Amino acid sequence: MDHSDLLEPFDRMLAAIAAPEAVRAIEHGASPDAMWGAVAASGFLDALVPEAAGGFGLPAAAVQPLWQALGRHAVPLPVGETMIARALLAGAGVAAPGGPIVLTVAEPGQPVVVPLGRIAHHALVEQGDRIGLVEIALDETAVTGVAASLAARIACPPLGEAFGAPPGGLRPLAAILRAALIAGAADRVVTMTASYANERVQFGKPIGRQQALQQNMAVMAEDAVAARIASQLGCAAGFPPPLAAAATAKSVASSAAARIAATAHAVHGAIGISEEHDLQLFTRRLHEWRLADGSESWWNRLLGTARLASDAGSVDFVRAELDAKRPAV
Repeated sequence: MDHSDLLEPFDRMLAAIAAPEAVRAIEHGASPDAMWGAVAASGFLDALVPEAAGGFGLPAAAVQPLWQALGRHAVPLPVGETMIARALLAGAGVAAPGGPIVLTVAEPGQPVVVPLGRIAHHALVEQGDRIGLVEIALDETAVTGVAASLAARIACPPLGEAFGAPPGGLRPLAAILRAALIAGAADRVVTMTASYANERVQFGKPIGRQQALQQNMAVMAEDAVAARIASQLGCAAGFPPPLAAAATAKSVASSAAARIAATAHAVHGAIGISEEHDLQLFTRRLHEWRLADGSESWWNRLLGTARLASDAGSVDFVRAELDAKRPAV
């Protein structure tokens, strides 16, 4: 099967189970079990698991469109995180639990904010150079105080059974996932904003005909494309990705997320932040994913440190990084 053939059934499934009403219901306390059951039954959770271990054995580049679709539908489940966790567990010969898994880096007892922590049954935790599964009990998590957020503040215990962390740890893997989610949500926000601008009439004509607004929307669309390309490059670099690829993907996507959300709300006006409007479902996630697993400034510092450690000039440094990640023909 052509890997591109996987997106259509995956996207169709998400459209059926993760309509905005269903997303809102879970954000307000409804059980996610039915939605999770549909995803688990589809088999897509094992997309990254090697074929020898019973999975699809797909490269990260082939899974990137699926992660992007999760962002485009604002899916309130850690689907991408569970895909990554199941692949790492399979590689270590550890049986994966059946429920949702989140990813985090935390020292023992250190409270950390984990996206979708309120939904997860387990966390794959990195402590030092080891990673292991930790069971999450709902009564041991704390909400963050952000309206409708499914993130949770979790204090992870010391790891019991653990195995070696992948090169670079969990953060580069989480970074390329977040970049793909941002790219998907950004694409949805651009489409929603363009539609609204063409429908909203002011002074006898659609506001989308105003030159200043058109300019801002063109920049927003450019940011969305940049986030998508950066995400694709990050995922094409391998599983796990090298630091430079992950840093570039997350930095570009995170930087674009804030600008895209700001422009979308400027065009929509006050209605965009209302509970009844779907826009805020996506812009809230853009801001959350921007900060999760390192903002653009955090990754820029790592990328800058890697550049300064190289004796090559900037152009040669970029060429060397690209050559190192170009797949063999």
